Amino acid sequence: MLVCAACAVAQRRRVLWLLASALQPPATALSLPSSALWLTAFVAGIALGGAGCAKRETPVQAGIRTQALLVGNVAEPADLDPHVVGGGQERNIMHALFEGLTAPDKDGNGIPAAAERWEVSADGLRWTFHLRPNLRWSNGDALTAADFVFSFQRVLTPGFPATDYGYWLWHLKGGEAFSRGRSGDFSSVGAKALDDRTLRLELARPTPYLPALACQWTWLPVHRPTLEKFSAVAKRGTRWTRPGNLVGNGPFTLTAWEPHARIVVSKNFHYWNAGRIQLNQIVFFPIEKPEVEENSFRAGQLHVTWEVPEVKISGYRVQQPTPLVLQPVLGPEYLFFNVTQPPLDNPRVRRALALAIDQEMISRAVTRGTFPPAFSFTPPNCGGYTARTRIRCDFAEARKLLADAGFSGGKGLPPLSVQTREVERRVRTLEAIQAMWQRELGVRLTIERTEHKVLLDNVRAKSHTIGLLGWPADYPDPAALLEPFVTGGTNNWTGWSNPAYDRLIDEAANTADQQARFELFQRAEALLLEEAPVAPILFITRAHLVHPAVKNWSSTVLDQRVYARASLSN
Repeated sequence: MLVCAACAVAQRRRVLWLLASALQPPATALSLPSSALWLTAFVAGIALGGAGCAKRETPVQAGIRTQALLVGNVAEPADLDPHVVGGGQERNIMHALFEGLTAPDKDGNGIPAAAERWEVSADGLRWTFHLRPNLRWSNGDALTAADFVFSFQRVLTPGFPATDYGYWLWHLKGGEAFSRGRSGDFSSVGAKALDDRTLRLELARPTPYLPALACQWTWLPVHRPTLEKFSAVAKRGTRWTRPGNLVGNGPFTLTAWEPHARIVVSKNFHYWNAGRIQLNQIVFFPIEKPEVEENSFRAGQLHVTWEVPEVKISGYRVQQPTPLVLQPVLGPEYLFFNVTQPPLDNPRVRRALALAIDQEMISRAVTRGTFPPAFSFTPPNCGGYTARTRIRCDFAEARKLLADAGFSGGKGLPPLSVQTREVERRVRTLEAIQAMWQRELGVRLTIERTEHKVLLDNVRAKSHTIGLLGWPADYPDPAALLEPFVTGGTNNWTGWSNPAYDRLIDEAANTADQQARFELFQRAEALLLEEAPVAPILFITRAHLVHPAVKNWSSTVLDQRVYARASLSN
């Protein structure tokens, strides 16, 4: 088909405008296509260039020139309010916009950030944080210890629609009682501003990992005048998190947000360490499919991807130099069963299903060895803890358990369904399990692909039978992965309840001696694996692509990305 010269020129100009707009925040809101359409427009523009046309500057090249880092962000964030969200797609942006008392190092431990130092009492219950001098919000207002106290009170206020992780602040003395409405006086909570630069925290129990916990989003400060202006102190979903409204204290500030297209953050010149920040912008693209993201990387549209399709990893491994980065992550990828529904209310059925998963085969055949097999729920060396109890594939024992439960050969067992995010590797993992259960147990499994947000909504409402998710630990300690399964835990999407498990987790939380704590966790994890509300499959490795122009790139074992030290150069 022939295209007139004028039309071709107009089309090329449209494509170039789209590319330029991705790197520069607009003065007014623009209506851009989704990330997938953005890729289509780019590829179309290259095709229209035709032979003999001058080589165009790619977005990656333009980003290197302007210090604008282009990154994949897995999904559209639900919000940018740190106290009401908690998914990876929000966390990836959150730590660019806000900063807590501490920040994570590569091992997930907390190092000085807004607080330049701290002291701990001998019993581990009193922590005194000293803030840096002249801390500022992104609008230039002074940031003080009282801002942290206000933020903690907001999360703990009864009825506040906090993230599922609001219980992290229950480590404060009186925090749980205030949050549950048993105490109406916030002065009973162990958070006090002694002066503008001194924050005193009194804890309900020893928390040796508090510096790592204080990095997390429910511990991040928010700007009270902004929240009051938008009536956001006690509710979620207001416009305080939109460009031009959001006031943060991180190394970057929000300058553009076009839903399902891009989010742009720009250097915050009021940040306490602004002189060390070399990037001018970061552009986050919500690309859910790894295949599309990898194509974008190869087409010069992204400097960093969120993940890599498993089928491409072997090729990148042999490429020299390789853009492939393999970051072990402290967390499992696992099935979780809705135990409130039959037949999964029967622990023998659940354990039979868990034992009929060949983790080694899935690691080898599906992930090409990138994700190690998981024989426990907690990964090895989780803050110094390694589980003794193992759950390994045993088809004969699985068949016996299923027969003991009254479903010999799968007879009488209804088809089961499992929900997962539409990622090829996860679908292939489930197809392998589907074949194992059918062949070895006579159990039929259907696979439901869904968007990440829809999956999370479904499991929170327990409108699922089985789910598949990955769970990176939020701090390097077994408590991060085992505490959520207590009765009524906000992240206990299984509905499982075991009083003995609850007692062990509570005792561990009140034990200062590390080895004694670990022994209690050993017993708790053994119960978890025996009753099998969850079935570990793999330990997570984040495989992502990083352009060679990206310098000082840093990610952590907690699957956090640290942007403050990154830069771009050829």
